[in-house]
Amino acid sequence: MGHRPAGAAWLAAGLCGAAAVAVLVGGCDTAPPAPTDPQAALVAKGRKLFFEETFGGNGRTCGTCHPVENNLTLDARFIATLPPNDPLFVAEFVPALARNFENPVLMRQFALIVENLDGFDDLANRFVMRGIPHTLGMRVSVASPQGPRTGWSGDGAPGDGSLRAFATGAVIQHFTKTLNRVAGVDFRLPTADELDAMEAFQLSLGRQQELALPLPLKDVVAQRGQAIFLDGRLGKCNFCHENAGANANFGAGPIGNQNFDTGVENLPDQPAKLTAQRVPRDDGLGIPGDGTFNTPSLVEAADTPPFFHNNAVATLEGAVAFYNGDAFNNSPAGRLLAGATGGGIKLDATQVQAVASFLRVINALENIRQATELLQATRRAGGHGRTARGSPLRQAVAETEDAIEVLADADLHPLALRHLERALAAARKALRGWVSVDSRLAEAIAALEAARVDIVQ
Repeated sequence: MGHRPAGAAWLAAGLCGAAAVAVLVGGCDTAPPAPTDPQAALVAKGRKLFFEETFGGNGRTCGTCHPVENNLTLDARFIATLPPNDPLFVAEFVPALARNFENPVLMRQFALIVENLDGFDDLANRFVMRGIPHTLGMRVSVASPQGPRTGWSGDGAPGDGSLRAFATGAVIQHFTKTLNRVAGVDFRLPTADELDAMEAFQLSLGRQQELALPLPLKDVVAQRGQAIFLDGRLGKCNFCHENAGANANFGAGPIGNQNFDTGVENLPDQPAKLTAQRVPRDDGLGIPGDGTFNTPSLVEAADTPPFFHNNAVATLEGAVAFYNGDAFNNSPAGRLLAGATGGGIKLDATQVQAVASFLRVINALENIRQATELLQATRRAGGHGRTARGSPLRQAVAETEDAIEVLADADLHPLALRHLERALAAARKALRGWVSVDSRLAEAIAALEAARVDIVQ
């Protein structure tokens, strides 16, 4: 689910005097002091670069395609809220980028971005249309026995494929002023120090460790979904998504992110291909590609639709059901799985719903975990800087909104939803007001904990 926009911050003009500070809990919303811990300072530097630095290009930042307000990804609903002059739309108002840089129709309708993964020498023909992968939980999702796996096919970065290289590739691909893509003219390349900082920031986002399944879930449908997910003869999900993450574990060989050809490109009615727009077949990893794509984490799946590298499936339930179909079961990955387990995946409608409910619940638990940490960070900062764009408090509000949406869309945990609504109301009051900020933050944290207790034992 995309985040709903957090409310605009209320500014209290004239309340920064000593008398006001004496009566207002949380004081004026000045920037928090700079971190003294070297790693925290590096992450803070990376955050600023990620959301503010244009690298001398067309006005885009990393946050243009990875907005913090929308789980660091893009979907059509969020794109529709952006103003016409947003840098995402540079192809619509910069003449030098009007052709072969983006496809505005597919971007606005399906959140698809042009990628020239096979080089820039034939822009009119050598391109693919891909969704924006979120950058959550990357510390536990990009390592593989073959090296880092970044981007949808695992080769989304030039050079060594690392996050540092990914940032360089993103600047060249997406930040350029013209299609010449000349460094020092159309953009500047990030420095080594900047790459270090942005890597540190991205690795700080989301989960820092894997889940340990099974969890003692309270909802009976989510319980059943978890059992199906872990069952090596029924759902078979855990082979490629161990502990609902991005790493494969087949019981032999190294554990890590892997590439598979799951047949997504063979789906007969991909939404983008139903339009009159040109959408070349995406050949995945390598030049020429081998048809494989790397495995995304599922913990964050419920609030980061649409699904797969081409945004082909809109709903979580539809993404689970994909693995019942011919496109998957006739694919190289499907045949490999069937050979190893005695058959393909065949879940009925109630089982699909159960697995999706399980994924929604673990996503909501992750939302709650992140929101709690962000609120605690806001308290430690004395409430300072809470109204800034991308502040921990704004992120906490967005995470709480996501937890509500993820559960409500499947009628899960009505009592937890009530607690989450209380947490959201308290966090919004802390964001918008000046009085009793700390007590509002404490109230939100307590309500989040109450929601968590209703979901998991």
